[in-house]
Amino acid sequence: MIKISTGRPHKTLRSTDADFKFSPNGLTIVPRASFEVSKVCPREYKLIIAECIGRGWLQPVAHMRDVEYTMELLKK
Repeated sequence: MIKISTGRPHKTLRSTDADFKFSPNGLTIVPRASFEVSKVCPREYKLIIAECIGRGWLQPVAHMRDVEYTMELLKK
């Protein structure tokens, strides 16, 4: 039987949140989400995307299951 939850079973992290970045090896800081633009994307579109990111119109957002987020917090 599948149980459908009305609550949010995940944590949403934005780039301004403290937990948006993590360190997988204790040395390197890595963002949980980012943008990757294909090499074949036309230059004009890359410039538009870069401007949108720069102006804050387009922002990376990461989603983590509550269980994963809780376990990570307990590791700290």
